[in-house]
Amino acid sequence: MRRLDTTCADFDSELNRLTAFDSELDALISQTVAQIIADIASRGDKALLEYTARLDRLKVGSVEQLEIPRERQIAALNNIDSVQREALEYAAHRVQSFHQHQLQQSWQYYDDSGNLLGQKVTPLERVGVYVPGGKASYPSSVLMNTVPAKVAGVPEVVMVVPAPAGEVSDLVLAAACIAGVDRLFTIGGAQAIAALTFGTQTVPAVDKIVGPGNSYVASAKRQVFGRVGIDMVAGPSEILIICDAGTDPDWVAMDLFSQAEHDELAQCLLLCPDGAYLEAVQASIDRLLPDMERSEIIRISLARRGAMILTRDLHEAVTVSNRIAPEHLELSVQDPESLLPLVQHAGAIFMGRFTSEALGDYCAGPSHVLPTSRSARFSSPLGVYDFQKRSSIIMGSEHGAQQLGAVAAVLARGESLTAHARSAEMRFLEKPFATD
Repeated sequence: MRRLDTTCADFDSELNRLTAFDSELDALISQTVAQIIADIASRGDKALLEYTARLDRLKVGSVEQLEIPRERQIAALNNIDSVQREALEYAAHRVQSFHQHQLQQSWQYYDDSGNLLGQKVTPLERVGVYVPGGKASYPSSVLMNTVPAKVAGVPEVVMVVPAPAGEVSDLVLAAACIAGVDRLFTIGGAQAIAALTFGTQTVPAVDKIVGPGNSYVASAKRQVFGRVGIDMVAGPSEILIICDAGTDPDWVAMDLFSQAEHDELAQCLLLCPDGAYLEAVQASIDRLLPDMERSEIIRISLARRGAMILTRDLHEAVTVSNRIAPEHLELSVQDPESLLPLVQHAGAIFMGRFTSEALGDYCAGPSHVLPTSRSARFSSPLGVYDFQKRSSIIMGSEHGAQQLGAVAAVLARGESLTAHARSAEMRFLEKPFATD
């Protein structure tokens, strides 16, 4: 891993180069995705079958055959190893328990003039969950996207997952069963996003689409936003570790590996005020890396976008972290609570030496769907609030209509919107309309 030093004159420019990531998708991908979206929107099931046959090597006679019934999900749950089932159920329970605390309730109050004001909180009616498939299975993504939606009260969750050559993981199906997925289709890619957006003869249209995917899925989500809601357009995985030199170097090295193994573009950073400790972590990396199953991916990720940064102290390390706004922030220090008030931007904060980022990925409780590419500066982890919408409630009293109407009329005329002013004034300047 490369080394940076905050005391060097060129530190700022070096950090900018290191953390810069072009999130703009290739123009050819965007063009291809736009064509797929238009095709699904116009031809529905027929186009969906063609793309599934061509891209997923899965040929069936109808989209109905791509839907996995509840009975098969139950069978998968019963077929998986008992240890795996217990782990899925335990993780689901923790995710549910955490997100129960996020539930918002409707509220109302009367002001001094007798006007009723408030907020009505309502769950979305139908949500689409995209779960990656193919080379790997991600049952954790099923739980982390579906359980918060169900806690929010969403009546129908429609899950899509690609099944190349018809293969779909029993773990994924078992997770769908546990999480309460209502309908499940083995479709993927941009065509799945388009189907969820516009609906087809078989796949229902949804109000919001959540879940990670490849560059085609990311491009599709970006292009359909506005027609439906989306959670975010996620970039490569990120981890930033702040350490005080007191954590076992092997632990820190493996924490860096845990994100580097996702993708060659993943970013892994270690900040510490002790140069000798950085050397120790590098030695751990060199020793442990050859035995990792994804050693080549990890090696490329650490060489391309990884770095160890020597800081003046821990406070400066947090300042640098805030500038980067990482997806995952580990405060691997003796007293993490003292640093927490200084943290301004991070998707998730893992506090203390014993808290590996992997706990958050699977079973700690909070959703592992987190903002990346510095978007933690303005966005939050996926949660119940992503599946609830809020409507304002306003009911004016007769007295309130005069008081508020007079103010509204002044402001409306200041904007040259006379009808607005008259609409407010008529409630108190003219006699009420008599119905008898």
